[in-house]
Amino acid sequence: MTVLAHGLGGSADLPIPYTYALIGAAWALTFTFAVVAVAWRRPRFDPEKPGHALPQWITTVVDAPATRWAAAIAGLLFVGWVTLAAVFGPQDSANPLLGVCYVLLWVGLVAVSLAIGPVWRAVSPVRTVYRLLPVSRRPPPTAYPAGWGYWPAAFGLFAFVWLELASPDPGSLAAVKIWLLLYLAVTLAGALVFGTRWPANADPFEVYGVVASRLSPLHRNADGLVALGNPFDHLPSMPVRPGLLAVLAVLLGSTAFDSFSAMPWWRNFVDAHAASAPFGDVGIRSVGLLVFAAVVGTTFWLGARATGGVTRGQRRALPGQMAHSLIPIVIGYVFAHYLTYLVERGQQTVFGLLGLRHAEVNYLLSLHPSVLATLKVCFVVAGHIAAVIAAHDRALRLLPKGHQVTGQLPMMLVMVGYTFTGLYLLFGG
Repeated sequence: MTVLAHGLGGSADLPIPYTYALIGAAWALTFTFAVVAVAWRRPRFDPEKPGHALPQWITTVVDAPATRWAAAIAGLLFVGWVTLAAVFGPQDSANPLLGVCYVLLWVGLVAVSLAIGPVWRAVSPVRTVYRLLPVSRRPPPTAYPAGWGYWPAAFGLFAFVWLELASPDPGSLAAVKIWLLLYLAVTLAGALVFGTRWPANADPFEVYGVVASRLSPLHRNADGLVALGNPFDHLPSMPVRPGLLAVLAVLLGSTAFDSFSAMPWWRNFVDAHAASAPFGDVGIRSVGLLVFAAVVGTTFWLGARATGGVTRGQRRALPGQMAHSLIPIVIGYVFAHYLTYLVERGQQTVFGLLGLRHAEVNYLLSLHPSVLATLKVCFVVAGHIAAVIAAHDRALRLLPKGHQVTGQLPMMLVMVGYTFTGLYLLFGG
């Protein structure tokens, strides 16, 4: 396998003309906006709305200390098993650590969190080690600064996508080992200083899992019972903290840059200017990755603030209050871009961890490119339609009546731009 973006392999052209995909997506978004603007006049989604409570025994089992400790110990044992594979396994691209890091952790975490909730909180090795230490039973020595919000997680996520997309050798086993060791050291040190508030706000994987879990149909009712409900009711429950938009911009911008970096002209540009650029090709890719994240964050920030009839304070708060509408787009792009990695490279990773290196991988998606292309378009378009619906409902709560429709037009244009750009990069690259 040729090691390219994400340390696994680059994107491939698929048998759907991206012009058709762009036109279809634009019509779908425009039609959706027109329908909700006319027929949807009152807010319908409420994070306080109770879902359908599941039987009491499910909540009892989930909350039982034995269940919590079993999940925590299982996570710790899995880390130990992966560590053994990383140290004693083949010291090349066949080592399963690369698949664990780039596939199971980065993409699989989204799928599991979307299905059952923020699972990383339960299996995080740092949280488990911290709970085993006597210091965890005392108040933390320092209070976590509220102004930091999710900014540490945003920097951590950027560091991870930089490793995948801009570092000198994303497939370097040594580089991945170093990054993971630094992640564990920083996260544990932060927990020792700030307590569990640190992983809740600064652990990039925990925050990533929380973001994905906000579209899960499973959530907690006000009485603490596990319930099955409308994901759109759960979506606005994403905590609005400083750095939330930066987290989502990094997630969405990095996925777009991954597709962009596969374009031949970008590769030629990097090769042609690497010798004269500061830090060579790594510097160029790093700037490109940063620009993509900044463009996503800036355009959304401007689109959210471009409305009338609100005070200066309300306008300042709008980007954070609307940020949850980006979550469906992020998840849609993750599955559109990395579905084959999850299904196919995920099998290779599991086989490698189990010592079954000669087991045959089922390349179901790669053998049916038309099905794969259709799935990719559906993920992207469905994510954007869900985002338009979530943004419209939120606008009905936040904007004054005279601006509830016109105030959404800038955001609608931003999302159409995201759709065009995302599909063009996904298929045109």
